[in-house]
Order: sequence, then C-alpha cells, then structure tokens
Amino acid sequence: MEPKTLRKKYIFTWQGAAALIGGFIGGSLVVSLINVVAIFGFKVNLQYDDFYLILANGAAFIGAIFAFDYLIARPMTGRKLNFNFSPTNLTTYFLIFPMMLGMMFIAEFITGRIPISGPFFGQFYEFFSGLMERMTKDKATLIILAVVMAPIFEEIVFRGIIQKGLINKGVNPWKAIGISAVVFGLVHGNPWQFVGAVLLGGVLGFVYYKTKSLLLPILLHAFNNLVSSFLIFYADTESFAETFKIPEVWVLAAGVLLFSLFFYLFAKKYRVHYAEI
Repeated sequence: MEPKTLRKKYIFTWQGAAALIGGFIGGSLVVSLINVVAIFGFKVNLQYDDFYLILANGAAFIGAIFAFDYLIARPMTGRKLNFNFSPTNLTTYFLIFPMMLGMMFIAEFITGRIPISGPFFGQFYEFFSGLMERMTKDKATLIILAVVMAPIFEEIVFRGIIQKGLINKGVNPWKAIGISAVVFGLVHGNPWQFVGAVLLGGVLGFVYYKTKSLLLPILLHAFNNLVSSFLIFYADTESFAETFKIPEVWVLAAGVLLFSLFFYLFAKKYRVHYAEI
C-alpha cells in the first residue's frame, strides 16, 4: 500500500474551476433535456414540479463533482476523489453549534443593513423574492433541497474541493477559507444571501480546517438551513428578531457573545481529535 506521506494531493486551480462549472452546466443540461422531451413528447412541463427541482439540483452538483473527480483529481493523484466524513469527539459538537448560532445572529444583523428598496436594490429584491416564491411551497421538498442536499453537495464543492484544494496548493489556510467563503457567497447571486453565506462559510471552512472532517460543516450547514426553514414555515420570515419580537441589536449582542466565547474555546482551548484520510 502506498505510504500516506507519499500520496499525491489534488490542488485547485483555474482548470479545477472550469471542471466544476462545466460539470455543473453539463448536469443541468441533461435534466433540461429530459424536460424538453417531456414537453414535446408528453405535453408536460416539469420545470416547477417538486421532483424535477430535486433532480435538477442533484444532477448539477453531481455533474460538477464528477467532472472534478475525473478531469482533475484522478489525473493528479492516480485515485478517485475521496473525503473524510469521520465523526469527532462529543465535546466538539457542543462547541461548534453555539459558535455557528452566534454567527447566524451576527449575519442576520449585518444582512438587515442592506437596503431592500430604492432604484436598484428595490427592483433586485422584488425579483429575487419572486424567484424564491416560484420555486416551491412544499415543505418536504424545501427540507430535502435545503437541509439535506444543499449541505452535502455544497460542502463537498466549497470546502472539500475548493478550500482543501487551495490548501493542498500551498495557499495560506486562512486565505483559502476566505476565498472559498467568498465564492460560496457569490454563487448565491444576491447581496442579502451573499453576506450570510460569506460569514457562515468562514465558520464552516474553519471547522473543516480544524477537524479535517466534512461531516462537521455538513451538519452545521444543515442546522443553519433547518432553522431558517422553520422560521419561514412558522413565522413567514428568516429573521430571529421579527420572529421573537425583539430588537435587532439584542440579536447582534447575543451573536457576538456566543460566537466570541465558543470560537475562543474551539480555536484556542480545546484539542479536537480527528483522523484525516
């Protein structure tokens, strides 16, 4: 068996970015072709069908991961793309979830400072809100998309491929975490989700870097999306302040306190036990 220290590692470059984008588009086109066949062959438009949304999302991300695996990772390393999904010691979970919740509070306050009215932001916000409303109102579909599929696929791509690939390339870990978080924010395509995605992406990236396991950022990502889904379902808003009828500054204060305390404990005072593959 090849010694672990001699194993070649994949790196992330513009070729890797092209493979991810090309695979994402390719997967999307395959599903779009299925819809074209359904329209002309069976007079049925699947575009806004719940199952089609799930299929389209999965095909796009699987296409991206497949393309990076076969076009980049395997030629570089001589083996298939592989990730560590190992669980860690129980104490780690009690540190990272409050840390994540704190950043969720902070992200809400900062996002709330972005205008939703005016000549530019007003029209953009209306367009974005309408787009989200047209996706689906089925709770089960939203849970599958946001709480199951998005955390798994997005963490594999943004932390497992982009961030780890940059670190393997020799990029400073903090810079790699920042780059992957910014890219994660940009792909959301709007300024309101960009802010939260960058801030939360930074937490996810740091947790992945420290634990070396994708399981942890996947669980944190799912936690964030699950909380947001519940707020939408039962309060028709993603805002903690609006849901619990409290001042936004209280949410910020709670966020700063939670994040600062548990980040310090997680980063400085506690030894995380992990096994990297």
